[in-house]
Amino acid sequence: MNTLHLEEIPRIAAISRADFIKQFAKPQKPVVIQKLTEDWPAYQKWNLNYIDKIAGGIEVPLFDDRPISSKYKFNEPHMRMKMSAYIDLLKTQPTNYRIFLYNLLKEIPVLRDDIKFPDLGFRYLRGIPFLFFGGENSKVFMHYDIDYANILHFHFDGEKKCILYPPSESKFLYKLPCALISHQEIDFNNPDFTRWPALQKAKGYITHLKHGEMLYMPEGYWHQMTYLTPGFSLSIRSMTRRPKHIVRGSYNFFIMRYIDNAMRNLFKEKWMSYKNKKAIKRSNKLV
Repeated sequence: MNTLHLEEIPRIAAISRADFIKQFAKPQKPVVIQKLTEDWPAYQKWNLNYIDKIAGGIEVPLFDDRPISSKYKFNEPHMRMKMSAYIDLLKTQPTNYRIFLYNLLKEIPVLRDDIKFPDLGFRYLRGIPFLFFGGENSKVFMHYDIDYANILHFHFDGEKKCILYPPSESKFLYKLPCALISHQEIDFNNPDFTRWPALQKAKGYITHLKHGEMLYMPEGYWHQMTYLTPGFSLSIRSMTRRPKHIVRGSYNFFIMRYIDNAMRNLFKEKWMSYKNKKAIKRSNKLV
């Protein structure tokens, strides 16, 4: 079986603000903090049954694993469903349908009382704590976030596998032009190095998150998630203060995505085909 070059992400029970800044935030290294949420109400309360009870009547956007195309954009849902029906689906069978980047805490404000913003030296974007849900074996494609934010990713009610790469490895990941994703035909759980030889040069990280654990993902880190069991996660974010990342994030948000949308509208699948071919050509040059 082909395996990627992945280092286990360090795991610690707890850490002081000063040590976190020194050891992880400043050097931009990922870490899992295992007991950060044990004094949160969410640690005791948050599971699928609880979410069903307080948010079951809300209609939520769902994404599956179909490739991004000229028809479906990066953040455009494929269908909608009542939360209660979706949770029933998660409990009864594996499904590719996921909830992605959804501010459920805005819809159900009482959920905000269940979380805290950790004192780790960040200035958080407190108005956008996003939730993510997935069924057994559902996957989130490899991508990085548009704004180069620092991300604290908390998992609840289940287990998920997380693969990360620092921005320095982008050249080996078959990154699509004018996009935040790698080539969507890559299976990062069982990569075909004959087809994707540059992946052998990429050096990344791996961890498995369980209930209540937090993964720190530094600015611009690539991440791919696989839900090993049904569950959900919370991400809170802090904007970058690094000038080069401010520039890159601003370019992504204010220029790149509009260029990409215009090219989709003009050339449709021809544009998508060009991007896929260009990603392969660029990365394979490095082999």
